Amino acid sequence: MKIFGVGRNYADHAKELGNEIPDEPIIFTKPETAVLKNDAPFYYPTFSQDIHFEVELLIRISKEGKNISPRFANKYFNEIGIGIDFTARDLQTIAKKKGLPWDIAKGFNGSAPLSLFVPLAQFPEDKNINFSIYQNKELKQVGNSKQMIFDFSYLVAYISKYFTLKKGDVIFTGTPSGVGSIAVGDLLEAYIEGQKMLICEIK
Repeated sequence: MKIFGVGRNYADHAKELGNEIPDEPIIFTKPETAVLKNDAPFYYPTFSQDIHFEVELLIRISKEGKNISPRFANKYFNEIGIGIDFTARDLQTIAKKKGLPWDIAKGFNGSAPLSLFVPLAQFPEDKNINFSIYQNKELKQVGNSKQMIFDFSYLVAYISKYFTLKKGDVIFTGTPSGVGSIAVGDLLEAYIEGQKMLICEIK
């Protein structure tokens, strides 16, 4: 399973971090060891003092493809979920200043909690899906897929130009504004259209 992330896919999030709006998707990857399933807790690592949560809609690839045309890209995914892209913001800031890759800031162990996936067909329109995350019962992030700069199909087509997509691969499609730091003892709860899909306790 490959895990792809998309940076700055919501204009408000790019602005809150002082970044430019991208002309094309910013793609990074996370290793399979980053995955947390079944509402497993996240253990705060010792190498960072500023881990941020970023809630994101996920799509899961349903069949193999490469160089996929944008007009056919919707045939390559049919399930949606929600996830948290944990980011070591202090390490990322250092890497960005030095012009270095973000790998250790994005791909460390446990940095990708995933919900179960549900059929995308249960949502009337994939360009109008609401999602959110609460930290200790306080609403922190609210997003809608219509706010994405690059939609699901565009991302699938774009990524497939460079990487062969295989069944089971997951794409984190970007986060809206409102990201913030976590602390030991926090409880994160993520929702799609008001349905709780993911719980993650910080230990």
